[in-house]
Amino acid sequence: MTINSASLNKESKNGLYLIPTPIGNLGDITYRAVEILKKSDLILCEDTRISGKLLNKFGIKSKLISNHKFNEKRNLSQVINYLKSEKIISLISDAGTPSISDPGALLVRECIKENINIIPLPGASAVNTSVSASGFSDKYFFYGFFPTKEKDLKKDLEILSKLNSSIIFFVSPKKINKAIPVIKKNFPQRKILICREMTKFYEEYIRCNVEDLMLFDKEVKGEITIVISEKKINKKNSHILNESDKRNINKMIKKFSIKEITNFIGQNNLVSKKEIYNYCLKIKNEK
Repeated sequence: MTINSASLNKESKNGLYLIPTPIGNLGDITYRAVEILKKSDLILCEDTRISGKLLNKFGIKSKLISNHKFNEKRNLSQVINYLKSEKIISLISDAGTPSISDPGALLVRECIKENINIIPLPGASAVNTSVSASGFSDKYFFYGFFPTKEKDLKKDLEILSKLNSSIIFFVSPKKINKAIPVIKKNFPQRKILICREMTKFYEEYIRCNVEDLMLFDKEVKGEITIVISEKKINKKNSHILNESDKRNINKMIKKFSIKEITNFIGQNNLVSKKEIYNYCLKIKNEK
C-alpha cells in the first residue's frame, strides 16, 4: 500500500486533537492518528497502562498524562493554559472515540469557549461498527451506557421504546442479565444484536428476536454493545392518505414517475404503497 507521505508530514496546526483508538484490534488505528500522536506535545488518556501499550507498539514517545472522569475537572485549567501556549495536545480514550461515553466533553466545551482549535479525527467507533453489522435501519439513536439505577433504566427505556429507529446501548457485562428483562418488556416484536469483544479474536455476535432473548447462564466477559432494530410497521393497520400527502403528490406528479412518488411517500408511512400508487394513477389520469 502506498501512503501519501506529503499529507502525513505537513505541519499540523496547534490545538486539541480528538483521536479515536482501536476498540480491540490495535491494527485498526489510522496512519494519521499515529502521526499526530507522535507530533503531540502531550497526550491525555484514561488509563496510562492501557494507552502505554498502544504507544509502545507504534513507537510513540510523546508524554502521556491520565485524564479520566475523576480528575478531568481538576486538570482543565492546566490543559487549557497549555493549549493557549500554541501546543499540540491529543485526547484519547481506552478504546474508541473520545468524549462519546468517555471523558473529553468537558475539555471540548472549554476549548469552544476559549476559541481553541478542536481537530477531530475519524476512526474506530463501537457505535458505527455495531450498526454496520446489524442489518437494521441506519437511522439510529445512540444512548450510551445503561444508567446505574434500575428505576432510571426502566424510565429511559420506556421513552426510547417509542422511537422508530435503531437504538444502540453500551452495557457492562456485569449488568447484562439485569438489563435483559427490561429490554424484553419495552421492545417486543423487534430484533436485537448483541456484540461482544468486537474486532478481537473471540468477538461474538448474537442475533435473535427480542422476545427470544435469554439470560446468560455464565459470567459474560468483555464490553458489550447492543443494537435494537427499528419498530416493525404493521401494514395491515394501513391508514388513508392524509391531505399533506395528497398535496405533496400533486406537486410531484409532473416531475416524477408514479413509482418514484410511491417509494418516496411510502417511506416510514403507514399507508400501503398500493393506495399511494392508485391515488397517483388517479391524479395522472385527471391531468
